[in-house]
Amino acid sequence: MNLNDVKEAAAFLQENIERKPEIGLILGSGLGVLADEIENPVSIGYKYIPHFPESTVAGHKGQLVAGTLEGRQVIAMQGRFHYYEGYTMQQVTFPVRVMKALGIDSIIVTNAAGGINKTFNPGDLMLIDDHINNMGDNPLIGPNDNQMGDRFPDMSKAYDTLFLDHADKCAERIGLTMQHGVYVGNTGPAYETPAEIKMLRAFGGDAVGMSTVPEVTAAAHSGLRVLGISCISNMAAGILDQPLTHDEVIETTEKVKEDFLRFVKEIIRTLPNNE
Repeated sequence: MNLNDVKEAAAFLQENIERKPEIGLILGSGLGVLADEIENPVSIGYKYIPHFPESTVAGHKGQLVAGTLEGRQVIAMQGRFHYYEGYTMQQVTFPVRVMKALGIDSIIVTNAAGGINKTFNPGDLMLIDDHINNMGDNPLIGPNDNQMGDRFPDMSKAYDTLFLDHADKCAERIGLTMQHGVYVGNTGPAYETPAEIKMLRAFGGDAVGMSTVPEVTAAAHSGLRVLGISCISNMAAGILDQPLTHDEVIETTEKVKEDFLRFVKEIIRTLPNNE
């Protein structure tokens, strides 16, 4: 990870957005609608930002949106980058580094995930308590720049417990039932086999997807507070006798989007400045 590239991208964005963002948002498949709620938005396509990759996945618009959401200054990734697209882990996590350089202290990471826990149902929202990196790679491999974070960062509380408590209270306040669980990050792009899902359940996984783990690792390395939210878009392979498709993922996130929007907006609206 080249710190000069991070600074160059951050400087470009500082010239093009009006106010310093406080909270970063990474919006997964079908969940980019949250960025449409941002007031006085400044939208910048990834292709215009120095050193940014470009999103190639359906359901990802591929732009940064900065502005005001529920009275707070936010910057949102409307579409993310994935390891399976052929990007390096450092490219996948580059936007997290740039957000940190812009001055954010908290990040909300969202994704669409397959349900491993058999008590889950498609359309459930799951707060991520922890994750399992099953990707066989890590964005911190290689030389470490101490200006960006410690060589050996602590991952025991990568998902901030105060942030999780706040999110639970928000869900209760607006009448949403939340799941909690462990997210497993796989490389993709193929969906898992039924045998792999049995293995991941035995490992302690509750949901599985192809993102989030790299960004959260980079966020922990950067000293950012993280909240992770999965939309259970389908049950994972072997649980229901039906094929898995990306269309199903988008269809389910469309159905749950109103609850998702209410939930994240309530989290942001009531998040204390000092939390």
